[in-house]
Amino acid sequence: MAILQLATSNPGILHKPSLKSSFFLNRTTTTTTTSFHYRTSQAGFITKATLSLHQEPSSSPDSDSWSCSSLNRRHFISETVTSLTVLIGFQEPAKSEDSPPPLADWERVYLPIDPGVVLLDIAFVPDDLNHGFLLGTRQTLLETKDGGNTWVPRSIPAAEDEDFNYRFNSISFKEKEGWIVGKPSILLYTSDSGDSWERIPLSAQLPGDIVYIKATDDKSAEMVTDEGAIYVTSNRGYNWRAAVQETVSATLNRTVSSGISGASYYTGTFNTVNRSPDGSYVAVSSRGNFYLTWEPGQPYWQPHNRAVARRIQNMGWRADGGLWLLARGGGLYLSKGTGVSNL
Repeated sequence: MAILQLATSNPGILHKPSLKSSFFLNRTTTTTTTSFHYRTSQAGFITKATLSLHQEPSSSPDSDSWSCSSLNRRHFISETVTSLTVLIGFQEPAKSEDSPPPLADWERVYLPIDPGVVLLDIAFVPDDLNHGFLLGTRQTLLETKDGGNTWVPRSIPAAEDEDFNYRFNSISFKEKEGWIVGKPSILLYTSDSGDSWERIPLSAQLPGDIVYIKATDDKSAEMVTDEGAIYVTSNRGYNWRAAVQETVSATLNRTVSSGISGASYYTGTFNTVNRSPDGSYVAVSSRGNFYLTWEPGQPYWQPHNRAVARRIQNMGWRADGGLWLLARGGGLYLSKGTGVSNL
């Protein structure tokens, strides 16, 4: 007779078990006990599954009956362990002393915004790290002067002259100079740490919507549109110089036969774009099926096949010059060195 005893202290997603087995055999009673120790996905709960097999003594302990009993036990244990392993899954790696602080070390800050607002970017003034701005959809702009403990709504008259509900996409500061860009295309500039903002006119022929801006130097900045246009200014935004010769759509139309998977499905916009400290960019296509890079001096964006099976959610640059990649479904990948070729 085989008896299965399975006791769990808490149901949930289970992880890799540590399998500890002990076998006790004698001529009168055969008992097999297998203990499984595993940790659930909820911290602090340990569950234990114990499997006991009792083999009734045989009337004649010859070799055939022992062989049959042993075979039955092995078959039962094999099937049970397989079933439990499928249920249990894989265990999280043990935390080291260098592990990041738990979520309990974070404090939630409550913001005076509507529930439907999506926050998109945050920046602090380098000359006053207690002074910062937080922005997002529905023309949301919040300001803090106590390091982010409290935030208050901030209105910019230059952005309220029209009947648009702007989506503020990006903000960047260099010393006291700051820039904000949004959709529909809008560019705001401050030279006094955000105490006052002025609107910089933009051409109606701008290809795409501005999704990113970076303050680079005195009165200088770079901005990027979702169609891959990169513009550079050195006079407070009054004049802009194109850094690339064509949009990404035009580039892909010329290189669609170059072996870039998914390029023919490109919708003409970026999903995300990020800049490295040396001025290089990496962008993810709107469908996440490939990515593109650009370095200062290059005339066009360079498309690349993704190196992972899942589609890309976001990419960016590490401090050492390498790339990080977030894949849809929860994957995180790091390049094996610096530059694009090592991803």
